Amino acid sequence: MGIAEERVVAVIMVGGPTKGTRFRPLSFNIPKPLFPLAGQPMVHHPISACQKIPNLARIYLIGFYEEREFALYVSSISNDLKLPVRYLKEDKPHGSAGGLYNFKDVIMEEDPSHIFLLNCDVCCSFPLPQMLDAHKKHGGMGTILVVKVSPESASEFGELVADPVTNELLHYTEKPETFVSDLINSGVYIFTPDIFTAIEGVSSQRKDRANLRRVSSFEAMQQDTRSLPANYVRLDQDILSPLAGKKQLYIYETMDFWEQIKTPGMSIKCSALYLSQFRHTSPHLLANGDGIKKACIIGDVYIHPSAKVHPSAKIGPGVSISANARIGAGARLINCIVLDDVEIKENAVVLHAIVGWKSSIGRWARVQGRGDYNAKFGVTILGESVAVEDEVVVISSIVLPHKTLNVGVQDEILL
Repeated sequence: MGIAEERVVAVIMVGGPTKGTRFRPLSFNIPKPLFPLAGQPMVHHPISACQKIPNLARIYLIGFYEEREFALYVSSISNDLKLPVRYLKEDKPHGSAGGLYNFKDVIMEEDPSHIFLLNCDVCCSFPLPQMLDAHKKHGGMGTILVVKVSPESASEFGELVADPVTNELLHYTEKPETFVSDLINSGVYIFTPDIFTAIEGVSSQRKDRANLRRVSSFEAMQQDTRSLPANYVRLDQDILSPLAGKKQLYIYETMDFWEQIKTPGMSIKCSALYLSQFRHTSPHLLANGDGIKKACIIGDVYIHPSAKVHPSAKIGPGVSISANARIGAGARLINCIVLDDVEIKENAVVLHAIVGWKSSIGRWARVQGRGDYNAKFGVTILGESVAVEDEVVVISSIVLPHKTLNVGVQDEILL
């Protein structure tokens, strides 16, 4: 296949309602992949990164959400990017590799030479064209984007060892109990279509094993690979680990930012990371770049064009303000996400917090978290239509939708 004829497709795994439980109460209103970070839906960041891939033919989103939940977004993003984006709904869990294989026929319609696979809940700069160049240099079936993390946090991810000269993946262990390496799998991959043969091989072995052996009642209770359905294939344990050291898989290391968006707290951190990236990639999206807002803007801030901000308000850094929000005189906002139709009244303070749709914060009120984005009460989250009355202080608490707070709270979940 000549270079001119090469076609690439991208697949973004968006998960489903069962996966978003840690994202409550925000996921009550909106699928987690559509929650706004830096003013754009979470899934928009990997999609716009895919736009830079040469010869990209199509983008697929695979998940468990109902198609109607994604229909509007998929149609608008396809029009905006002038690139076909299609949502594919899984009928049941097939595992991270099995989910890809489940739609093999659809994905291979474009006859791609390469398939990008990205996880939606990853926040990074997605250096996809560079990955593709590196992959073509060393060949093999796949290339994994990796990143160095602190040795203390490495065990939360897939740890790997690679050849320092050739970048070949030599060893891969998912969430090991003992330290292996501070290089981890970032959840972004590129594969040739040979990945489907590898997944098929795992499925066939499972079927053969099931046919050959009658499992004793004791074995039936053991939770190992023997008890997995044949078409349930995990990318990490079933594909990456066995293929390590066989000149099939290679790594590409990013030196840029990388985070996983598991909790609402991490969405504040990742929103700020994307805002700082906008300074280099999309300065027109930043409030201090458009010259329209008269408020005092500090650092990287996104303000939706329909939002109204009083000139005496002080906004930033790390603030994202959504559509039709109203920010009153003297308000102070730092490291927060303000969602659609929120009203923040005069002299209120919002710090390390997410303010849910249609919520209101009264005069001289204070809504803040501690700023530990991984901790349970590290940020304050107000669900939809929460009213914080004048002069009320809410610290490091989670407030479910449709509540009115007329007294201060700290370190509480208000159901």
